[in-house]
Amino acid sequence: MDILKDLAAIAGEKFVTCDDSVLSEYTADLSFTKASKPEAVVYPGTAEEVSKIVKWANENNMPLIPVSSPIHLYGTTVPKQGGVIVNMKRFDEVLEIDTVNRFVRFGVGVSWEKLTSELKKEGMRVIMPLAPRGNRSVATDHLEREVTTSMVYDYGEPTQSMQVVFPNGDIFRTGSASAPKFPYSPARGANPAGPGLDFYRLLQCAQGTMGIVTWMSLKIQSIPRIDKIKFAALDKLDDASGFLYRILPRRIGQECLVLNNVDLAALLASDAEEFQKYKAGLPHYTLILTISGLIRRPEEKIAYEEHFLSDVMRNEFQNIVLTDTLPGFPGASNKLIDILRSAWSESRPYWKNVPAGAYQDLFFITKPEKAECFVEIMKDICGKRSYTFESIGIYKQPIEHNRACQMMFTFYYDAECEKSAEAVKAVYRDAFEAMHDAGAYFTRPYGDMAERLYDRAASYTAALKKVKTLFDPNNVMNPGNLCF
Repeated sequence: MDILKDLAAIAGEKFVTCDDSVLSEYTADLSFTKASKPEAVVYPGTAEEVSKIVKWANENNMPLIPVSSPIHLYGTTVPKQGGVIVNMKRFDEVLEIDTVNRFVRFGVGVSWEKLTSELKKEGMRVIMPLAPRGNRSVATDHLEREVTTSMVYDYGEPTQSMQVVFPNGDIFRTGSASAPKFPYSPARGANPAGPGLDFYRLLQCAQGTMGIVTWMSLKIQSIPRIDKIKFAALDKLDDASGFLYRILPRRIGQECLVLNNVDLAALLASDAEEFQKYKAGLPHYTLILTISGLIRRPEEKIAYEEHFLSDVMRNEFQNIVLTDTLPGFPGASNKLIDILRSAWSESRPYWKNVPAGAYQDLFFITKPEKAECFVEIMKDICGKRSYTFESIGIYKQPIEHNRACQMMFTFYYDAECEKSAEAVKAVYRDAFEAMHDAGAYFTRPYGDMAERLYDRAASYTAALKKVKTLFDPNNVMNPGNLCF
C-alpha cells in the first residue's frame, strides 16, 4: 500500500503529505495525552472526497483522525494508533446566513473569528462559550458540547442540522436537512431532530469516532442594540444560587456566569503583571450578568429587567448588590462585554495562558447548590498535595435557567517546568476521583479520566461499543478514544 499515492488519487498531490515537520504538529496537543505520530495528513475539499478517503481506510484497515482546528485541548485528535489525519481546514466557507429562520450554515473549518465577523455584517451573532480561541473551529466546540454563557432558553441547544460522512463512507444529513430539495426545502434544515431518531446527538462528544462532519448549522440571534452589564461580589459560590433560581427562569439576562478572582483576572489582564494586580483587587467571586435590548423597543426591555432585578433584590435577596461597574476597575465593564461577545483574537496571548503559560481544565455538571461542596473537596485535595488552592481558576456556568450548572476548575502551570506539570497531573487525578465519588457528572470525559469513567459504567460502555460496531465495524474512525 502506497499511502501517499492512494490519497493523492483522491484529494490531489498538493493536498497530501507525510513530511515529518508537518506530522509533528499532530503528535500531541495541549492535554497530557501521550504523544503519537500519524502516517500522513490529507486535506480533502469536498464531502465526496471525504467519503472516498473513508472507504479507502476501510479497505486498508487504516485509522482516520478527523481534525478541523489548528489547536486541540483534550487529546481527541492525537493519533493513538497511528493512521491518517483528515484535516478539514479547506471546509472554511460560511455557506449561508438565514436571518429569517435565524440560523447559519458553515463548513467545519470555519473559525470563531471568521464566523462572528461574517455574522456581524448581517447584524447577527451566534451564542458562544466563554472567550473561545479565535482560530478554533466553531463546529468542533459545538460537537464537543462546550457550554455557552447565554441563558436564553431558545439557544440552550444551538446545534441545528449537519452533514456527516459515516464510517462506511455514506454521506448523511441530520434532521430537516434530510428533506428533499435541501437547502431549498421549506424546512431549510432549521430543525436538528428527526424524522425519527436524533442522529445529531450520536455525533456530539463522539470525538470523531462515529463519522466526519463536513458542515453544521447553528441558531443565531440579532446583535443587541443596548447592553448593560451587572456585577455582584460574592464570598461563596452558593451566595447567588437562590437569586439566579429566581431571575433566570423569567428570562432576565443574556449572559450569566460566576468567576473567581483568578479566572476573572486572567480574562481582563494583558500580561502576568497585570494579572497579579487584578487578582489582588477583585472579590473572591464575581457574578456577571448582562441584560440586553434587541431590535424591538430595546429601552423598554432594559428598563423592565432593571426594575425586576431591583424589586427582587430589595424584597427577597438583600445580600445581592448589583453594580454597573467592577469596583476598583472602572474600565472593565466595556471590556467584558466585548470579551463575552467576541472570539479571542490570535493577535494576543490566549487568556488562559496569561497567568503561567499553560493550563488544564477539569469540568463537570452538577446542581448549583452543590457547587460549594466541590470547592471544599478541591481545598482538601490541595492541602494534602501541598498545592496552592488560591492559584486555581473557578468558573460556575448556570445551564438551562440554573436547573444545573457546569463547574470548571482551571489549573494554571508552567509547561516548561516538569515539576509544575507533574503537580497539576497529581491534583487533577485526585480531584477527578474525589469529585466523581461525590456525585460530579462528567458528561465529557477525556484521556485517563474517560477510561476510569467507562470502567465504572459497564452497561453504558457495552451499549456504546455495540453502536460503534454497527456504524464502524472495522474501527477505523479515531480508534483509542472514548471506550473504543
